[in-house]
Amino acid sequence: MRPTPLLLALLGLALPAAAGAATLIHAGRLIDAIGNAPRTEITVVVDGTEIKAVEQGYRVPAAGDTVIELKNATLLPGLWDMHVHLTSEYSKNAQLEGFTLNEADVALRGAAFAERTLNAGFKTVRDLNSMFNASIALRNAINKGLVKGPRIFAAGRAISTTGGHADPTNGWAQRLMGQPGPREGVINGPVDAAEAVRQRYKDGADTIKIMATGGVLSVAKNGLNPQFTEEEIRAVVTIARDYGFKGAAHAHGAEGIKRAVRGGVDSIEHGTFMDDEAMRLMKEKGTYYVPTLSAGRWVAEHAKDPDFFPALVRPKAASIGPQLQGTFTKAYKAGIRIMFGTDTGVSAHGDNAREFRYMVEGGMPALEAIKAATIVPARFMDMADRLGSVEAGKLADLVAVPGDPLADITAMERVQFVMKDGKVYKDLRPP
Repeated sequence: MRPTPLLLALLGLALPAAAGAATLIHAGRLIDAIGNAPRTEITVVVDGTEIKAVEQGYRVPAAGDTVIELKNATLLPGLWDMHVHLTSEYSKNAQLEGFTLNEADVALRGAAFAERTLNAGFKTVRDLNSMFNASIALRNAINKGLVKGPRIFAAGRAISTTGGHADPTNGWAQRLMGQPGPREGVINGPVDAAEAVRQRYKDGADTIKIMATGGVLSVAKNGLNPQFTEEEIRAVVTIARDYGFKGAAHAHGAEGIKRAVRGGVDSIEHGTFMDDEAMRLMKEKGTYYVPTLSAGRWVAEHAKDPDFFPALVRPKAASIGPQLQGTFTKAYKAGIRIMFGTDTGVSAHGDNAREFRYMVEGGMPALEAIKAATIVPARFMDMADRLGSVEAGKLADLVAVPGDPLADITAMERVQFVMKDGKVYKDLRPP
């Protein structure tokens, strides 16, 4: 005899879900990242981890269905940040952390930052440098469901040259420096380049990052000079292709940008002093640009404090930071392909969505900025069959913000609802 609902209730047992039960999300407005205008009064049907249907109108729930009412909100695909550092966050003490933090400290801190990132609506990130390869361990823990966080495409340790932006011994006393090599991410010449890429494959990385020029936060005088030969860059890219890696290049100065583009990298990070020739090359090669305006704003603001940065860093932060906004505007007008990326880990984790505001201030329409954080990176990472838009058959990665972000882009900073793989991680809907 089948138990009746009354008997189950008396026994304190849960009612079985009705056959075909689904989660119905009633969205007042939907930005699906495919169309060129939002849709209104939409039902997104979620079954398990997937979107089963996107329907016009508010579907009446059947027995057993769960309804999530977002009629006063805008529903969007899960957001992507293509340049983060989940296992670090810059502070006055950042230069000491290589001596004061253990691997476990870095990993546990990364777990907290990962959850903060997920709650900000960012379901997928590209982590482009981490101490101790902690981003790879964090990725694995998230994939296993041990901690909460976004999907991670991890580079592990970035690849630099001796004294370059990611040489981990910059600023150390000479007696401590030693001679870091490809395993630590320091190369000199094509042979080292091949070894470094293969080591990252062995480490379990998903992507490759090189430091094509000097940088802002390294304790070194020059933030602009090229630090790889074109031959070295081409060697990294060639081996990376063999292992299925895409290559990102940190690059501020124009010459380093051009070498990286000619060498075949897939994306330029920062691109601060990109000139007309560099833009022409990027359009010709199809190279993407990740502007990281948030990092530029953050370092410029903190450069005003004479005690915050080391003496070698402060002038670089003061000059490079403000330049980024103008470069972004020029690159957008030139038709460069742009992906959303913040360099969070310089700025605070969880503040990623401020980048939308800066992109719109730089002349990019709000809808294009949203696509730069959804369907554009999904296509770049060859994941558009599963992620990046709200369509039937894709994973149920969804976020909701109050009101209309196309009218007020700062709404993207007020995420109310977060669903990843059909599971709700955040729900701040008003009662």
